[in-house]
Amino acid sequence: MELLSNLALGFATALTLNNLLYAFAGVLIGTLVGVLPGLGPIATLAMLLPFTYTLEPTSALIMLAGIYYGAQYGGSTTSILVNLPGESASVVTCIDGYQMARRGRAGAALGIAAIGSFIAGSFATVLVAAFAPPLTELAFKFGPAEYFSLMVLGLIGAVVLASGSLPKAIAMIVLGLLLGLVGTDVNSGVARFSFDIPELADGIGFVAVAMGVFGFAEIVANLEKKEAREVFTSKVGKLLPSAADLKYAAPAVARGTLLGSLLGILPGGGALLAAFASYTLEKKVTRKPEIPFGQGNIRGVAAPESANNAGAQTSFIPMLTLGIPPNAVMALMIGAMTIHNIQPGPQVMTSNPALFWGLIASMWIGNLMLVILNLPLIGMWVQLLKVPYRMLYLAILTFCCIGVYSINNNAFDVYMTAAFGAVGYLFYKLRCEPAPLILGFILGPMMEENLRRAMLLSRGDPTVFFTRPLSLGLLLAAVALVVIVALPAIKRGREEAFKEED
Repeated sequence: MELLSNLALGFATALTLNNLLYAFAGVLIGTLVGVLPGLGPIATLAMLLPFTYTLEPTSALIMLAGIYYGAQYGGSTTSILVNLPGESASVVTCIDGYQMARRGRAGAALGIAAIGSFIAGSFATVLVAAFAPPLTELAFKFGPAEYFSLMVLGLIGAVVLASGSLPKAIAMIVLGLLLGLVGTDVNSGVARFSFDIPELADGIGFVAVAMGVFGFAEIVANLEKKEAREVFTSKVGKLLPSAADLKYAAPAVARGTLLGSLLGILPGGGALLAAFASYTLEKKVTRKPEIPFGQGNIRGVAAPESANNAGAQTSFIPMLTLGIPPNAVMALMIGAMTIHNIQPGPQVMTSNPALFWGLIASMWIGNLMLVILNLPLIGMWVQLLKVPYRMLYLAILTFCCIGVYSINNNAFDVYMTAAFGAVGYLFYKLRCEPAPLILGFILGPMMEENLRRAMLLSRGDPTVFFTRPLSLGLLLAAVALVVIVALPAIKRGREEAFKEED
């Protein structure tokens, strides 16, 4: 009964005209971002952070969340019609989706992607609503030692479960932790690593780092790529799959939804890992398919699209209940909460229940909006894909600079963003994934605070992290994760799982 009353509060919040408009704006921008290859939800969220300053916290988070899961929908459109993933989690959809389009079945591919996404998103939102309260209750039992150990597990999980080189990911985490320490020490009042620059006394701005390494760097990197691409201009055909298609694809939607829901909760998992894992699973469980995978099998579209949407939704669980971001997008969401003076963690549900439950309720509304939006607008998205990159990115850069400047009305913020843009571009050339850096930057100050608090409470005894059962369990899980991923068979499997992304 308590869950129903909480959901009633959530829908009462989400169904206000203001929040409905921001939910609609979020899913529309998200779809647009998913359709345009090269932008992606991370870069877009980073770019829009400055513009959320003037919004109510609930409206801002509803819009940012809509952009994230809306991009999962939009990414399937370009994957199927253009053979270009609009965002990273749609890489797998290209394999069979584009082949279906070439066979004249683009409509069926787009239809099953939308249906699978809606089912997965709705189911995953139910999980968020059901599991968030008990996890929040558990989180209240955490002390500083447990929180520190949980953050260690989160960072290690983000490294070993994410794509890319392990040593580079570890280096990025460490760099993020160091950048998070810049500024005035809260306990002693001494400035650290600020080099006597007054603007750095309060630390490096989160928006400058996020927009630089994701937004600016992504724009410059995409300007290097060839613009020539084959846009699918043939007739899309009937958008709804046939009854036979639905019957054949239903098991793949179910498996993708369950697998994506699980992997979305894990640190570093999220939509990308869920999409790759579900596609691999379908190839293993489907016996003697009539159409081989890679040649236009509808399950090759249904499974990853369901998985990446489920993973996108359930990744909100650790962010909302523990204040721990499982991926870079959730790190940006925590950054948005911090901007609005909301302390991420279990107290959000008790101190601001309208925001907590309003955000969850908005996910159902947003998923419904996406189904209604996506299919009728296919023709418009196809036309949009023909706009050259060189005409888009100058406007985007200008938009970014105005947004950064508007935060403090200080040109220094723009210079910092440009500097991090150059650093982000260097990371791109060195094939260093920037997501771990953002996770380290967000968690660094929180880790330091909990480490110092735990040491103060234990009178300087470092064994406090090993004598408390929950803290010890979390640290052992982190060690086990490192050991498991170091095993040769697991290491090979990890590399193979992400080889198609390259």
